Amino acid sequence: MPASSSLTGKVALVTGAARRIGAAISRCLHRQGVSVAIHYRGSHAEADALCADLNALRPDSALAVHADLAEIDKLPALIDQVTAWQGRLDILINNASSFYPTPVGEITAAHWDDLVGSNLKAPLFLSQAALAELRKTRGVIINIVDIHAQRPLRHHVLYGSAKAGLAMLTRALAKDLAPEIRVNGVSPGAILWPDAGLTEQTKAAILRQVPAGRPGDPGDIASCVLYLVRDADYVTGQIIAVDGGRSIGW
Repeated sequence: MPASSSLTGKVALVTGAARRIGAAISRCLHRQGVSVAIHYRGSHAEADALCADLNALRPDSALAVHADLAEIDKLPALIDQVTAWQGRLDILINNASSFYPTPVGEITAAHWDDLVGSNLKAPLFLSQAALAELRKTRGVIINIVDIHAQRPLRHHVLYGSAKAGLAMLTRALAKDLAPEIRVNGVSPGAILWPDAGLTEQTKAAILRQVPAGRPGDPGDIASCVLYLVRDADYVTGQIIAVDGGRSIGW
């Protein structure tokens, strides 16, 4: 895609798109004329509501698609469902993620399967399933990484390791898939607090590590994704931290 090109008529698949950062990315791309396939696993009601909102703005511009990304053998069918809808795929956003603590000494094989599966294995195999379509359109893959791929978060050994793997996967795919497909990543910092919640003391401690002095917003991630998709024709293999400066040292 030439820099600053129009995205009208392009088609995106956003995983984990029903809520939080995934929903913000979906809305942002949709505003630019992209038709968005909104993937969900358990958030059926939220996916349907987002799809209805977007279709009310522009008919048949959003489609809710269900899949358990852990079922690797079914990922080609997910790509087929999207391409059958609009006839093409231009943008793949690997956003879906599991996140929770796994203190050393309490880690189980189920934790491994879930955290590595959602944060590393699924993005690899979904990208692989989408290759033929993305090559046709000279498309883009964006992986949502995490600043903790570089700097460990206490008690999140598996999550951080999986995201570190996703960072390397981003760079490796960029090398192997060039020049037809660009692959980049976005690493969020303190954007949304975890669903499980944090104490006010913990939030304050985190924000003291952020030079910008405040949490970010899902729109900050979506704007970076838009830049990488639309305006960064000569950028591939890069991972941009959107974290208010937190990753420069804490």
